[in-house]
Amino acid sequence: MKKLVAYITAGFPDNNFTVDLAFSLKDAGVDSLELGIPFSDPVADGPIIEEANLKALQNGFKIKQIFDISKQISSEIDTLWMGYFNSFYHQGVDFFTNKAKEYGVSGFIIPDLPYEEAVIYTESMQTKNISLISFVAPTDSHERVQQIVSKSNKFIYLVAYTGVTGSGYNEDLNKTIASIRKSTTTPIYVGFGVNENTAKKRAKDVNGVIVGSAFVKILLDDTLSSSEKIKKITCLARVIKESINS
Repeated sequence: MKKLVAYITAGFPDNNFTVDLAFSLKDAGVDSLELGIPFSDPVADGPIIEEANLKALQNGFKIKQIFDISKQISSEIDTLWMGYFNSFYHQGVDFFTNKAKEYGVSGFIIPDLPYEEAVIYTESMQTKNISLISFVAPTDSHERVQQIVSKSNKFIYLVAYTGVTGSGYNEDLNKTIASIRKSTTTPIYVGFGVNENTAKKRAKDVNGVIVGSAFVKILLDDTLSSSEKIKKITCLARVIKESINS
């Protein structure tokens, strides 16, 4: 069974909505939830997630909200925190690691933390059973892939193309997937540009997909009520999960 990871912006529009959506996504077949920590300059994300980040910050998002949400949902659905390194560095990586262990969060996804800097924190995280997700891009050489995935655990985030989330570009990932497979048995999940139209193709030859912009686009639709947003996102998650496993 191929896995589905869903990204949503934490605390947008509020904590209760995020908690209700998390439970609904679990019921729709989502295997892991990537809770995005709102940040003013999300360099790896496209305009959709960037807008949701900005609106969450304008609403007064505080880091404490990520803890409050996780405390309520992590026992029900596998939860990861996705954020930019500045957020982790400002509070302290050990602080976040301890909080993750306290609230049952399984890992961190930090797209702007390069491998050379990530290894500084990996060992201390692993002692608390917190995974730091490894990123691999199609531009990485085989030697670089070997280095990156050597300490990988939980899953490897394979970036589908160079650029930002939501763009929908296509690149041939076969060579990169083969390179990863030669180096590790850690599952491979593909992210960037995954939606109901691309999920089945993206999921071929890997273990799962990561979907963000397709869900967040619905979060931003002000013509929908909160319950309508949850229903629409849940239906989309169900469609994608069925697609990648059909």
